[in-house]
Amino acid sequence: MSLNIEGIAVPDSHFAREITELVRDTASPLLFHHSSRVYYFGALAGQHRGLKFDAELLYCGCMFHDMGLTHKHSSACERFEVDGANAARDFLKSHGIGQQDIDTVWTAIALHTTPGIPQHMHPVVALVTAGVEMDVLGLTYAGYSDAEREAVVLAHPRGDNFKENIIQTFYDGIKHKPDTTFGNVKADVIAEKDPHFHAGNFCSVIRNSAWTI
Repeated sequence: MSLNIEGIAVPDSHFAREITELVRDTASPLLFHHSSRVYYFGALAGQHRGLKFDAELLYCGCMFHDMGLTHKHSSACERFEVDGANAARDFLKSHGIGQQDIDTVWTAIALHTTPGIPQHMHPVVALVTAGVEMDVLGLTYAGYSDAEREAVVLAHPRGDNFKENIIQTFYDGIKHKPDTTFGNVKADVIAEKDPHFHAGNFCSVIRNSAWTI
């Protein structure tokens, strides 16, 4: 029986079970449990915000969001976000899902490392990023109750030293294609013109988050 928190649970469907099995068989335990927590935190965020969303599409987006870091789905030159989005697209197509829903999930995964944009988009797009930002960065840690956080982590443990392990996992998944990490050009422009500017650091945010491990 899957975890149920205030009505939030993994959809009880053959479609969702296939997703669970595929990701469990493809990704490391660290990424599988991380992706599962992303779903719960994303769905809870949707409940907190009063958003309506398709739980199966959200589950697909959350569970596939880091598949581009796995050896099976990592391409030679695409961003890992695009690799994960393409893996989800292929899975959804094979199950006869409509193009509009495929596009929504693809976008949710492709944008999950692009802050400031997803929250203005379709709920599935917004909530995949919300789940990621909570589990990895702890940005909305205080927005969840102790009971919610504890229940999710009990069902899908972070494990010892999660912060350092997830940073290493990201590195291992993208180190062969460093050119794909080119990102926010605005930060480069400000850094060029303002000697006092200090860009935010993803790894530092993880290490300094409210999560204790």
